[in-house]
Amino acid sequence: MVELDHPFAIGSSVDETWAAILDLDRLIPCVTGGRVIERTAPDAAKAEIKVRMGSMAMTFTGAVEVVEHDDANHHAVMRVKSREAGGQGHANATVDFRVAPEGGTIHTAAQITGKAASMGEGVVGGVLDGLITEFAAKLATI
Repeated sequence: MVELDHPFAIGSSVDETWAAILDLDRLIPCVTGGRVIERTAPDAAKAEIKVRMGSMAMTFTGAVEVVEHDDANHHAVMRVKSREAGGQGHANATVDFRVAPEGGTIHTAAQITGKAASMGEGVVGGVLDGLITEFAAKLATI
């Protein structure tokens, strides 16, 4: 299990940033290599992410779902469940978002198995940290 915390700046109002976070069609492409394949429910989508880990390139496909959201406190929890295309591995995560006037925070708890995990926890943590850092920077622009 890899757990990471990242702050992010908000480029617009708290309410506008909050609405963008809950809009999976806008949020998922903020992850480098991420795209929405289809919306499966108002709070859920099938998505894909292409990731490079060292010399390996992997594609994970799965579901992203908003499992909790508290509009009054601008707090949401999303669950990501994905499988590696053509492989045995998976990448699952719980992502906790909090938005406030001074900025937001993202807490990620991820579990990675398969080829990606064979690279070692340090490499996995580094790649995940880089992805979330880029994602957090893009949140200020949506």
